[in-house]
Amino acid sequence: MAQVVEQVVRRGRKFDQVLAGARTIFLRDGFDGASVDDIAREAGVSKATLYAYFPDKQLLFKEICSQECLRQTQEVEAEIDPAMTVEAMLMLAGVRIAGFLMSDFGQNACRLVIGEGARFPELARDFYRNGPALVHDRLAHHLHHLAQNGQLQIDDLDLAADQFIQLCKASILEKLVFRMDHHLREDRVRQSVQGAVEMFMARYGVQRG
Repeated sequence: MAQVVEQVVRRGRKFDQVLAGARTIFLRDGFDGASVDDIAREAGVSKATLYAYFPDKQLLFKEICSQECLRQTQEVEAEIDPAMTVEAMLMLAGVRIAGFLMSDFGQNACRLVIGEGARFPELARDFYRNGPALVHDRLAHHLHHLAQNGQLQIDDLDLAADQFIQLCKASILEKLVFRMDHHLREDRVRQSVQGAVEMFMARYGVQRG
């Protein structure tokens, strides 16, 4: 029986250069349409160098999504101040969730995964694990601390995190999927996020007597 060799990402001097080139090509041509030749050309490296870092195209796409989602999450958490009100913290998180969806990377990556997920289910699962699932887990973590401190009343943290995230996407996701993004206005999106915070607090906020 042949031994399965696990493919791993290797880092080196031109690692970030390869990622930048691949990001451009993936978002331009989609996952299936992105060729190794085009990625290497855009990155300014040889195919041998590209394969030395990423032996598999799916690993490359996964790394791009993982780094982008992690960067966004870390930026939000760096802005969280313990002295913030619950509403302010939720507003910060909600604006970032909506902002990611409205960014060029967020729009193109979501469309790419939705469009090619049926043919490449593992690609879609990787994107979920490194994107939406990461956001969900970090939000649930912060909601847990707020509940422990008596600032929120939450029985099911996973459900509460899912509800808030979906509320923040309410005025965005369908428009992006159906190419109606020209109808999205930043002021309306922020207003929608404000509504999401108010609805969430109406359900989980602590009533002070």
